[in-house]
Amino acid sequence: MNSIIDMTQSQVKLQDFDPSVGLNRGSSKIKEICWYLVKVLFFLSALPYPNSLKAFLLRKFGAKVGTGVVIKPRVNIHMPWKLEIGNYVWIGEESFLLNFELLKIGNNVCISQRAFLCGGNHNYKKPEMPYRNGPITLEDGSWVGASCFVCPDITIGTDCVVSACSVVKNNLPANTICEGNPAKPVKSRW
Repeated sequence: MNSIIDMTQSQVKLQDFDPSVGLNRGSSKIKEICWYLVKVLFFLSALPYPNSLKAFLLRKFGAKVGTGVVIKPRVNIHMPWKLEIGNYVWIGEESFLLNFELLKIGNNVCISQRAFLCGGNHNYKKPEMPYRNGPITLEDGSWVGASCFVCPDITIGTDCVVSACSVVKNNLPANTICEGNPAKPVKSRW
């Protein structure tokens, strides 16, 4: 009978969470603090700073950024040193790029308003809830619609469209229109 868990008491022990396990921040604390200051001034601001300035700042903090990139106001980029953006990418207002692991955005990709690319997570099956992070890849020509949520360890295929408000929990194939929670292919794009 000792193996039966008392379901009236929580098993979660957040006091045992160790932030150093499962997350390689990839930069010094000083660099991270400097990035947060730059992010608040130039990225989270509603002011429409030039895209070339934003691309320049991202590169200075270690991001790989192609040409013709459009980054609208109020975009939250967590770790630019873990970010690769191809050519002619559009990133819409209030998008959140929580990239605890590599976020790779191909060429001609559109990320619409309020999309949340969430490369960070916690393992809820363990009482201390350690990190369970993963990379996200958006292949060339893909489009993540407005208010979508993309989980860690996801690849969205070439020319795949994820309809607005969808939740991406599994890899999505190329040349498809996907929608829902969880997002699934509903038809061919072309």
